[in-house]
Amino acid sequence: MATLLSPVLPAAATGPAARPRVGGKFLFAGGEKLALRGVTYGTFRALPDGSEFPEPAVVERDFDLMARHGINAVRAYTPPPRWLLDRAWERGLYVMVGLAAEREVGYLNDRRDPAAIDHRVRERVRVCAGHPAVLCYAVGNEIPAATVRWLGRRRVERFLARLAAVAREADPTGLVTYVSYPSTEYLECPFADLVSFNVYLESQARFDAYLPRLQNLAGERPLLITELGLDSLRNGPEAQATLIETQVRSAFARGAAGTFVYAWTDEWHRGGEDVSDWDFGLVRRDRSPKPALAAVSRAYRELPFPASEPTPRISVVVCSYNGSRTLRDCLEGVAALDYPDVDAIVVDDGSTDTVSAIAAEYPVRLIRTANRGLSAARNTGWQAARGEIVAYLDDDARPDPQWLRYLAWSFRTTDHVAIGGPNVAPAGDGWIADCVANAPGGPMHVLVSDTEAEHIPGCNMAFRRTALEAVGGFDPRYRTAGDDVDLCWRLMDRGGTIGFHPGAMVWHHRRNSVRTYWRQQLGYGRAEALLEQKWPERYNTLGHYAWAGRIYGNGLTRALALRRGRVYQGLWGSAPFQSLYQPAAGWVASLPLMPE
Repeated sequence: MATLLSPVLPAAATGPAARPRVGGKFLFAGGEKLALRGVTYGTFRALPDGSEFPEPAVVERDFDLMARHGINAVRAYTPPPRWLLDRAWERGLYVMVGLAAEREVGYLNDRRDPAAIDHRVRERVRVCAGHPAVLCYAVGNEIPAATVRWLGRRRVERFLARLAAVAREADPTGLVTYVSYPSTEYLECPFADLVSFNVYLESQARFDAYLPRLQNLAGERPLLITELGLDSLRNGPEAQATLIETQVRSAFARGAAGTFVYAWTDEWHRGGEDVSDWDFGLVRRDRSPKPALAAVSRAYRELPFPASEPTPRISVVVCSYNGSRTLRDCLEGVAALDYPDVDAIVVDDGSTDTVSAIAAEYPVRLIRTANRGLSAARNTGWQAARGEIVAYLDDDARPDPQWLRYLAWSFRTTDHVAIGGPNVAPAGDGWIADCVANAPGGPMHVLVSDTEAEHIPGCNMAFRRTALEAVGGFDPRYRTAGDDVDLCWRLMDRGGTIGFHPGAMVWHHRRNSVRTYWRQQLGYGRAEALLEQKWPERYNTLGHYAWAGRIYGNGLTRALALRRGRVYQGLWGSAPFQSLYQPAAGWVASLPLMPE
């Protein structure tokens, strides 16, 4: 089986079916997870035919050198000719195609005919349409913050959305993104399949702190860092190598789906002139390598974490009561985990179906008990666990292959007593399941900061075993739900903190019938009553709990819970990080999200 680092070569998959697709927080090609290990390419002095790329012989040498150093993606700022896509595909390279909409945004100011712009974008896409080497189309790159302030964010957002629709019309199977940067991070681009940001921060601490913010802006979509780098002319080749390697590793450790190092070569052309006072390249103008090339190659070989990273034993506990319909998919995911020390346990909570028979087919420890409820089953699991970390999956959830890698890294680098991650509804479960995934009342995490949670749902949560022992585990009065909320509150009351890692993703099947969804919500309502009875100080006089953090979700939940906020731009628009501040939802806006 191919690994995360295996290059996707033309021989492995051809045609439109091989094109990258989005799967939750990550990308996939064929049937394999695709980590983008990229560099930017250009812009170069235009050739007589107008192409902003070097001659074919130069491109071939560049692509050969990239492939030898583990690079599998190239970012072009303008549409490349078809022959360049062919050369990239022959070497296992994907190409992010820039459509340069930032050059067209001026029409919003002088009222030019938008149809002419649509036509130009459509023709740029058609040059590349259908080619298997196309990673995605970037409709624009870094529209200046001053331009966005002058035109207004809503006009710019509508402009980008329209061009994205034009690109999809011209290449229906292609992915679309817009590349933003910190000064316009508040631009909302729900049309984007991928969330892309250019980030230049020479302080590693600030870079590490900014990545979780970008992940939360991305939500359930993949995050790409489409430019990061350092000028070797001013900082020196060794400093450039050190910073780039550290930031590439940091981005992947924090769940990024890919990075593009700026830039492949010091050769750079802009504004009609060759630029000679910046040297951001991994190779020099004559293509001789700098130390940064070896550093990037080393980092890209070891994604998402080096083999030398500590891997504590983790017990994965799956509790099931008559969950045979989805248990096999769950255990297939557990068996495919990319982690060297897994202690897998299935607790059959008195099922009357084939749960035990299915569990016996997999390398797990099976524990059968009388039907005592979910909390009791979870207690049985951690009490039998051999790992220092206990991770819980629902029997209708399938983990991403690197799920435990991200959890282990988070526990190793923080003091959190518990950590959770996203639970994403998989495609193909039917329209009712899709509706349920976008309805209130689902298993959602509640964040109080970019990295800290107030609540993590039971379908994807992990604990230090010592923390479970300290509070006595789960409260058995919660038979179907509410035990995760109660445990989080008890841990926080003891001074513990709960973390969140966006890369620790699981696929969570939603209820696929109105009847089962209704029954689930009835169970949630009973659990809410038990929580209010046990924790009256956390509820208001109407019996409602107001989360201190933000409820993260999609669809109706997001539409009801969030309002368009105010952009903080600083004095005369001088703030380099111009953030969107959203007020907390008021009581009336929160009513539709209440358990009732």
